[in-house]
Amino acid sequence: MSDPTVLFSLAGRTALITGPVRGIGLAIARLFAAAGARLVLVDKDTEECAALAAELGGVAHAADLSDAAAIANLVALPDLQSGVDVLVCNAGIAGTPSAMHEASDAEREALYALNLLHPLRLCNAIAPRMADAGRGGSIVLMSSLAGLRGNARLGHYGITKAALAQLARNLAVEWGPHGIRANAIAPGLIETSWASGIIGNPDAASRRLGLTPLRRMGTPTEIAATALYLASDAGAFTTGQTIVVDGGTLITDGN
Repeated sequence: MSDPTVLFSLAGRTALITGPVRGIGLAIARLFAAAGARLVLVDKDTEECAALAAELGGVAHAADLSDAAAIANLVALPDLQSGVDVLVCNAGIAGTPSAMHEASDAEREALYALNLLHPLRLCNAIAPRMADAGRGGSIVLMSSLAGLRGNARLGHYGITKAALAQLARNLAVEWGPHGIRANAIAPGLIETSWASGIIGNPDAASRRLGLTPLRRMGTPTEIAATALYLASDAGAFTTGQTIVVDGGTLITDGN
């Protein structure tokens, strides 16, 4: 192959990305656009989503992804009927840190609705259309390190993220015969607003980074690069996996 970077090209492909206006989602949108994808961006922040779509040459749709009716309306739109080649379910919330028994029913249901049910509903709508189109496709779900180990203050969040890893495996088995791949990414501590509570506390940051062999936080671009691998032909034989991008936090003994 004269140009190995062609494996990472998304030219001619349409990528639907949820939660693209900041942090990891924004990095994914920008990298996918640079790789040649046509972007369909979905966020509840109407103005920011529209501005980003205009910047990157894509289209924007406003939707509350925690609402089943809003997702039904979204997937009924003409540009989502058969043209999605890559689906990235990135939108999510961490919720208020607390022990699981302290969370209210409303707080728990909000976490499950956005973090788990929005990917499940979108995948159930989009995957059959990918199969009917006959071009294959790639689904990328944003899991978390919190879904791979216990957490005393983010228990419900961790459960939703663990479920996404299983969702990726189930989708990979169901849709693999149609050439559709499904994978999850489990980021560790990444330089986003979500990490502000740790970043802004020197003692907490020191403890956390001391448990990370690379001794630093990751960047949104590093997560986006993993998403590009999974979305493109570079990852054509990777499916059903949860790729951990955490600087080694999961595997360390703390030394």
